[in-house]
Amino acid sequence: MASLNFHVCFLVFFASLLIPTSSQSRLWSAKNHAALFIFGDSLFDAGNNNYLQNAAFRAYFWPYGETFFKFPTGRFSDGRLIPDFIAENIKLPFIPPYLQPGNHYYTFGVNFASAGAGALVETRQGMVIDLKTQLEYFKDVEQQIRQKLGDAEANTLISEAIYLFSIGGNDYIELFISNSSVFQSYSREEYVGIVMGNLTTVIKEIYKSGGRRFGFVNIGPYGCAPFSRTLNASGGCLDEATILIELHNIALSNVLKDLQEELKGFQYSILDFFTTLSERMNNPLKYGFKEGKVACCGSGPFRGILNCGGMGGLQEYELCDNPNDYVFFDGGHLTEKAYNQLANLMWSGSPNATQPYNLKTILQA
Repeated sequence: MASLNFHVCFLVFFASLLIPTSSQSRLWSAKNHAALFIFGDSLFDAGNNNYLQNAAFRAYFWPYGETFFKFPTGRFSDGRLIPDFIAENIKLPFIPPYLQPGNHYYTFGVNFASAGAGALVETRQGMVIDLKTQLEYFKDVEQQIRQKLGDAEANTLISEAIYLFSIGGNDYIELFISNSSVFQSYSREEYVGIVMGNLTTVIKEIYKSGGRRFGFVNIGPYGCAPFSRTLNASGGCLDEATILIELHNIALSNVLKDLQEELKGFQYSILDFFTTLSERMNNPLKYGFKEGKVACCGSGPFRGILNCGGMGGLQEYELCDNPNDYVFFDGGHLTEKAYNQLANLMWSGSPNATQPYNLKTILQA
């Protein structure tokens, strides 16, 4: 326990170097930057799970972070994640995790994402920050921003901010990890509807607070991720998971179209994470990778067992020589190189990757 506490304190010290000081925050106002408020799961988690006592997953040990930060930050990659690259494009510093001690400067935004989280409260309950709780944290932050800036400037900051979401994948994959019998009670479509209903509620609450600009990644092809293949005796994809994910992605697209018609001023962008990642998994050489289906770090078939760095108490794992050769860093998460490519598509990609507009277009509107 003592060594764990030392490790966390060590991370907090280095992470503190990445967030603005109070004097820096005063140089920024809602008039000259768009803040980023980040919601979701391990695709976007910048270290919140470091501070959860019973976290489902943590990435606070080597070799996570090895490529860019040179130390683990809690990001599930060898380096930066999609929100980090989006922040760079907006000329923001790295957006710190909400639970990071000493983080009280929210004019740049804040990251609420939690590895393992879902849109459903029941998904890994007690071990993650579920989406409903992330919304509650956002409302607390909103109040602090209003107290610090006053309503007029706070309204401008909130309305011009970008709200990034990556959520839902865990609500489906967890069913297969836990051998859930949920489909004895619900059809596939009903279950997807419940997930989407929770997400829609959160979007509408942020809209009520003044949020207008939203960016989403749909759910990736996790049924074929290295981790999922380890759950299939044949080493193939989890086809049932893929069916659910595809149903979710269709529902997400339809819901956002409806919200745009219903909510005045609502703008959104969706990165087709499913298709763009599938392309890199199936044709890695085309995108500058050597391996699209085997992870860089892990053990077992496809290095798909999630024990990179000793995660889960399994100390023996393999690590590749060059993460830039791989699409996946561990069994369920991508390398910085892959995230960089996908972030570029989210920021300025064409309509075949990002619809109906990319984030750059929304910010310029």
